[in-house]
Amino acid sequence: MSYSIESITNNCYEGTTCLINKLNIRDEKQLNVIEANITLAKISFLQQNPINGNFDFEHYKAIHKFIFEDLYDWAGIPRTVDISKKGTSFVKAENIEELAEACFERLKKSNYFIGTSLDVFVDDITDFYCVTNNLHPFREGNGRTQRVFLSQLALNAGYEMDFSSIDTDVLMLATINATNGVDTYLKEALRDIISPTDDPSIDISQTLL
Repeated sequence: MSYSIESITNNCYEGTTCLINKLNIRDEKQLNVIEANITLAKISFLQQNPINGNFDFEHYKAIHKFIFEDLYDWAGIPRTVDISKKGTSFVKAENIEELAEACFERLKKSNYFIGTSLDVFVDDITDFYCVTNNLHPFREGNGRTQRVFLSQLALNAGYEMDFSSIDTDVLMLATINATNGVDTYLKEALRDIISPTDDPSIDISQTLL
């Protein structure tokens, strides 16, 4: 589903809601299909070859850039327009950098959830999911970037998050409820896809860019 934005021509071909792209595809449905195929391949690659980083906003942006750089010039760059979706308004563009800094600094102070019990990890990752969802820093591709980042963050903390096993409609409804202050459903949905890994936690010093 497309975002609602203040100007429907922002980053789009004139008179359309089709995003300007490097392939010069001007049909939105065709672009969606091509985008889905390209990003699926990119995300599959990242599952085996994660982008190294220190789990800050630069790391988050680097993941978005890798996934979308074949399609958009603004891959990895925070949006400059305010957006909303299904009645949810996300952080104003002018506040993204400031709030992102606070969000990822809080993550750092939490030691990236390393060493937490499963129950505590589920609580922490649910809260972080809600914050990054509210941030929605990019013009497009926020959910895909978020899931890749969270999966890598979880693995670093000794857990696996299998987003491929979740019902996307259930996740969407749970996310909407969490946005409205009820995170119970989101916590349950995420708990179902989280499991401890037998691998030891990665030393954060080994994941720097």
